[in-house]
Amino acid sequence: MNTDNEPDRLADFGFQKLPWNEKKGRVKGVFDSVAGRYDLMNDVMSLGLHRIWKAFTLARTGLRPGQRALDVAAGSGDLSLGLARQVGSQGRVLVTDINARMLASGRDRLLDAGIAGNVSYVLADAEALPFADAAFHCVTIGFGLRNVTDKDAALASMFRVLKPGGRLLVLEFSKLTLAALEPAYDLYSFKVLPRLGQWLADDAESYRYLAESIRRHPAQAELKAMMETAGFERCEYFNLSAGIVALHVGYRL
Repeated sequence: MNTDNEPDRLADFGFQKLPWNEKKGRVKGVFDSVAGRYDLMNDVMSLGLHRIWKAFTLARTGLRPGQRALDVAAGSGDLSLGLARQVGSQGRVLVTDINARMLASGRDRLLDAGIAGNVSYVLADAEALPFADAAFHCVTIGFGLRNVTDKDAALASMFRVLKPGGRLLVLEFSKLTLAALEPAYDLYSFKVLPRLGQWLADDAESYRYLAESIRRHPAQAELKAMMETAGFERCEYFNLSAGIVALHVGYRL
């Protein structure tokens, strides 16, 4: 079996192939570039729909006051903010990202919202989470899994830190369920989105990568099967906005 250091192991970086151990650095560069305009671009790119997708996810955490949650690849902290409100002052949320600029952006956002005291921030790789086994009642990852080099390792790591009875929620761009929408979706993804990136963030290439990474991400049924292989049970997914986004849910029983 290949290891991360073997030169013949390749990873997808959008439509490109590159050495396995180079992808994390390339992804870091993308998010270093877009961090300052990340929230603005999310609103523009999704026409505000990302807020509805995240609210749908938060409604399915099953969290109660006093419990512990983990937000992986938390970005600017939309899910983290909701988790912190759900667990309350007696609970705890661990907010992680592999990118220091995005983690700082999320921390600032939560502080601006008055969230402090029940939240901690950790620079961490989703593939090797630095937390104890069975530490959390819920783990979320929103729009982050497709950027992970070894998705199987990340799923296994998230499974390990979940308590028995806990659940994982994976919110991610997915595959359209309506073929008639594909031409318009492709036009938007590969023509409009990079131009928006250039106009609003002075970075067309990063948004071209983000569009391409969506096409390389496993489809709904494939991701569900990957979760089951990692040990999750009662796995299901919900298609949102005709499958542009899907929420996958799995449990550690």
